[in-house]
Amino acid sequence: MTWTRVIGLVLGPALFLALALADTPLAHLEGFGSRPALAAGVSLLMAVWWFTEAVPIHWTAMIPLAAFPLLGVFGGGLGEGLVRTGGEYTNAYIFLFAGGMAVGAALEHWNLHRRIALHLMLRIGASPPRLLLGLLVATAAISLWISNTATAVMMLPIALAVLGELEVQSGRRLEAYGMALMLAVAYAANVGGIGTKIGTATNSIFVGWLAKTQQLELSFPRFVAIGLPFVVLFIPVLWLALWRLGRSDAPRSDAGEEVLRRQLDALGPLSSKERVVGRVFFVAAMAWVFGDPLRAVIAPRLPFELANRHYEAVVAMGAALVLLALKCLPLPALKRIPLSALMLLGGSFAMAAAIEGSGLSTWLGQQLEPLKAQPALVQLTIASFATVALSAVASNTATVNLMLNLLPANLPLLSTVTLASSCDFALPAGTPPNAIVFGSGRVRLPTMMRTGFGLDVAAAALLVAYGWLYLPLIVP
Repeated sequence: MTWTRVIGLVLGPALFLALALADTPLAHLEGFGSRPALAAGVSLLMAVWWFTEAVPIHWTAMIPLAAFPLLGVFGGGLGEGLVRTGGEYTNAYIFLFAGGMAVGAALEHWNLHRRIALHLMLRIGASPPRLLLGLLVATAAISLWISNTATAVMMLPIALAVLGELEVQSGRRLEAYGMALMLAVAYAANVGGIGTKIGTATNSIFVGWLAKTQQLELSFPRFVAIGLPFVVLFIPVLWLALWRLGRSDAPRSDAGEEVLRRQLDALGPLSSKERVVGRVFFVAAMAWVFGDPLRAVIAPRLPFELANRHYEAVVAMGAALVLLALKCLPLPALKRIPLSALMLLGGSFAMAAAIEGSGLSTWLGQQLEPLKAQPALVQLTIASFATVALSAVASNTATVNLMLNLLPANLPLLSTVTLASSCDFALPAGTPPNAIVFGSGRVRLPTMMRTGFGLDVAAAALLVAYGWLYLPLIVP
């Protein structure tokens, strides 16, 4: 129990009691009574505990199940509060995320993701600069579909094996180039997840928040159009920064190709299970990509409305069930699906629903009028840099939860902060991939902080331009 956790453990309830009991404008908002103060108190308690990790993050996410119904945050009785709060933990986007993670777990279990990554790296090339680029591209591509943590765990041994062979061939320790390879795994795992709805929990929180509070559903292709171009733009930035770090002692040989081919040969021929998993994954991906025309054909034949989020969730869970039925998703693979992440999503959606249903969002909107009056470029600049800075010291999910519920409901702005919440490169504790590669022993903290800080600034600046010039063409 660190001092940060102790402070958070005390500060969270103290802020809740202060807001719940103090005579503030939130305690008697016209038409809502004291409900905004109670919702704000619970939200602050959750935010503090998420930021300080005073208790496990998924435990904090369960607070709304008891607090919101008992406090009458939604304005009805206990029964209505339970129904409205509990419904957020069965949100369609949770099933989409769960199904997507199940498919990713099957890819992991049969090593299909490893085979794909090795092929990508060989295609790009094995000279030191190309090897670094190949590692970035392969890691980001895998992270589009499975968690950034699992991606980093899978790619780190590949990077270490390649580095070891290069050091044997060159007869010396490659300090700088080794750090570049290690950081490539962490940074690309963080950035790659930005590109799809299921790539990271922050994306699922964002699309769920939009559906709940703005009655706007982003289809899978629309979200890819929001996130993937940034991934494509930022990978070269990562490569330039890391090659600048690693070129000082980069070897001149192409020995890395031999290592990659040996690792690929060790996987053997493509097994029948890998083929099945690959086909199911491809069909699910195509069903998401072409969701709008397919739903237009299917929906009129159904006796109920088929919303986009329900269609995508059915595709994800259907793919998972098919893999289960074909015995391609065994119990050890299912255990890789972190239930804590699903609980976190439910808690995030419940908090957003309470902020909206209690009237707190109305009050926040009034307080943010001065910010809304600022030019869009000013809003984007403040939001991008603030989000990147906050994500360096707080979890990405806590950061995006806070920003979505504080900022004006401007879609390019909110899309920008969602992407920014995954751009954390400076500290080992910032994200699990950062911690994983730091634990390899090949990364020095001052170097990571110096390189990561520069990339944090570059990401925030690029996101300002991205949100100003590109995102308004994609989202209204």
